[in-house]
Amino acid sequence: MSTAPAPAPTRREQLLAIAAGLFAEKGFKNTTVRDIADAAGILSGSLYHHFDSKESMVDEILSSFQEELFAAYDAVLASDDDARTKIERAVRLSFAAIDRHRHEVAIFQNDADYLLGFERFGYLADRNAQSRDVWLTLLTEGVRSGALRDDLDVELTYRFIRDTVWVAVKWYRPGGKLTHDDVAAQYLTILLDGIATDRG
Repeated sequence: MSTAPAPAPTRREQLLAIAAGLFAEKGFKNTTVRDIADAAGILSGSLYHHFDSKESMVDEILSSFQEELFAAYDAVLASDDDARTKIERAVRLSFAAIDRHRHEVAIFQNDADYLLGFERFGYLADRNAQSRDVWLTLLTEGVRSGALRDDLDVELTYRFIRDTVWVAVKWYRPGGKLTHDDVAAQYLTILLDGIATDRG
């Protein structure tokens, strides 16, 4: 049974993809509306038929990406998997997000602090807090279940995971020697062999 081809992206989606690439490469502050319009082969004024500002563009880019990411995290938390499997799934889906949404991840990593200066981006702080809660929940469950060492500092471990996983967007490239699954597997070996109670 053949599957129907994916629908072609709309012009709006094309413009968002172009903007995301420029924001990731040049930084949000350094990218102008004219840069986006030039890359899209249109006049700057034409861009305003689709978006009222570049802030609206980055807002749509980040909010849709984060909705997808946190829905995936919520599914992990709600699953009946054991604690170690949940941690493995969360790490793997994080690397999958870097693979599929490299530009969105890079924008968040590079520009979130700046964007938080705008009232409309207050939800980014909420997402940061939500991310912390996800990982502290997973790690606390891991300690409580005996999957992780009982002397583990879960706050410090959360920071380690956050900083080592997401910084990979700076060097990981889709289509390279290692797939995102390969990278996730190596990270999990380093992480869990260092803190798991069962080293066998």
